[in-house]
Amino acid sequence: MEIELEKTYLLKYLPGDIKEKPSIEIFDIYIPKSVDHPHLRIRKRGEICEITKKEPLNENDSSEQSEHTIGLTEEEFSALKDVDGKKLHKIRYKYPYGENVAEIDVYRDDFEGLVFVDFEFKTREEKDAFVMPDFCLAETTQEKFCAAGWLAGKNYSDIELFLNNYGYKKIMNI
Repeated sequence: MEIELEKTYLLKYLPGDIKEKPSIEIFDIYIPKSVDHPHLRIRKRGEICEITKKEPLNENDSSEQSEHTIGLTEEEFSALKDVDGKKLHKIRYKYPYGENVAEIDVYRDDFEGLVFVDFEFKTREEKDAFVMPDFCLAETTQEKFCAAGWLAGKNYSDIELFLNNYGYKKIMNI
């Protein structure tokens, strides 16, 4: 088991040189479909396939999660990808920011225009001392609506009211 220390933000704007940074296409399938926020995910990230179970360590703090990941072969992923699950599609950019790397997720398909950024940390102290970058609009770590497992199976209009509360504007053309 790995413990993930993370903060999530809505993006205000994309950093100007984002298209020059490494990116990867990600396809997620969350199961079971019957659960509002599934914790089990099948993922294809570029050529890497895996299955992950990710759950908060404390139900009141989404910034600390237990994460169990098992690598899959392409054949195993192919056998599982048609499961009746909730799907998400995004492009993830790795953007250097100080001592950290921002994982900027540009959502596709039913979430066109939605962009979140995650920062992962090595220690709780580092996480707690982190200051939100200028390109971020608001921290949403504790907000259910920005968890990928909860987003899966929905579309932009399903979360638009939540986004409007932050004054979020769609980020297009990337």
